[in-house]
Amino acid sequence: MLFLLCMYGLVLKQKAVESVLLGTNKSHNRQAETDGDTDAMLEAGIKPKTPTVTTKRSRYGSFYLRMGAVAFGIGSMIYSGLEFGQYFELEKNTNCHDVLLAVTPATRMAFVIVQMQFIFLSNKQLSVRKFKVVTRFGLIHMMATNLCVWLNVLVQETKHEIFNFYTTGSKLSEAIRADSFSCRRTNIMGSLVQNASPFLFPCTIEYSLICAVILYAMWKDLSSRMRPSQQFSVDCASAHKGLFAGILVLVLTIISLIMFFVLVKEPDYGALAVLEVDIVELTLYLLTTLAVCACAYRIKELKYDTNRRFELDNTLLVMAQTGLYVYSLFSIIAGYFSTSEGRPGIMLASLASFIQTTLQTMFILDAWWRRCTTAGQMRRRPGRQLVTFLLVTNMALWVVNRLENARAEFHPRELQFYGVWAWTIITHISMPLAIFYRFHSTVCLCEIWKSTYKMRLIPPSC
Repeated sequence: MLFLLCMYGLVLKQKAVESVLLGTNKSHNRQAETDGDTDAMLEAGIKPKTPTVTTKRSRYGSFYLRMGAVAFGIGSMIYSGLEFGQYFELEKNTNCHDVLLAVTPATRMAFVIVQMQFIFLSNKQLSVRKFKVVTRFGLIHMMATNLCVWLNVLVQETKHEIFNFYTTGSKLSEAIRADSFSCRRTNIMGSLVQNASPFLFPCTIEYSLICAVILYAMWKDLSSRMRPSQQFSVDCASAHKGLFAGILVLVLTIISLIMFFVLVKEPDYGALAVLEVDIVELTLYLLTTLAVCACAYRIKELKYDTNRRFELDNTLLVMAQTGLYVYSLFSIIAGYFSTSEGRPGIMLASLASFIQTTLQTMFILDAWWRRCTTAGQMRRRPGRQLVTFLLVTNMALWVVNRLENARAEFHPRELQFYGVWAWTIITHISMPLAIFYRFHSTVCLCEIWKSTYKMRLIPPSC
């Protein structure tokens, strides 16, 4: 926080200097007008200009990635605000009434919003390159803080979900309830946090991941030259078929999830609900795998720009891929040893997810460096319909992971195979990364959709 406040102070100082320079220039112009210089210039057809102070911009992550950081930051602040609110329901003069239960979420919420603003301000390169030693230390410290927030939320939510699996009457439950954390989620605000945390706590993890990687890119880029910003423009040609096909898949996915949440609460239809969502997931993975293969075949005719470097978005995609690998591999193992118990869809859906994400990551990393170079390619825009379809279907898979896969209790076979503790820890470690992978895939596909199908002037030697 101190580092961020210092950066804001330098920003305000630089703005003050710029305003003084502009004010001085305007006063000189007014003086010139009194001397008749301006009239002479106007008679000669010359218009006096006011010099402006310009600032070069450097881009850390795409526009969509930074907007995602804002969205996840909002979810993280809501989560912290609810935790802060439950402190005022705790009974005084008890072990539960600890002031840190209010201070921790309050400071986390303040850190999130201040850091969010810093990430957007740093895109203007205001004062970040001054005092490099202090700046490097501050950026590394902020990276470590984001990782600590990540681990703290992960441990707390894993602990609470494990606690909720046990029945009230068991001796183990009574022993766990004696712990200080059990009183935090028993009243109105506490139950609200309990119900909302499966959907909100991944926002904190994903926000911390995005910020940590952006801060690392800033730390690494301190000694490099600044690059000018790019203008934002969108051409929606050759995209409508893929868009409507993707919307149809998204709607059917949401309908199936609604059916799942209704049926899974009924004792007689719980197994049917699990089978239904397995079939939906398997169908989505098959459709997206076919779309990835077809799009990779069609897009290979575009020019591959070998001068491009591995960017921040690519790094985030590969990091998030590890979460899906962990989740898929553990699910495949559980599915293989529980196929005799009537749910082969576990292994098939997990295996299809493993294959689909691998092919999709390879496709994104390849398409990221391809550009249209001829008028014929600009007219046909090969593969753009499929890129649009993949963009929307990854949103559908993000919804599936967010609403269904993130809840450990909705996987009874895995719970039975691994046990409550092991499977809850596995899901809380891997699923936030898996959810982020689907979100960031849409970010990368959107960047491909926007940038790949623009004409680029490439030298003949390339």
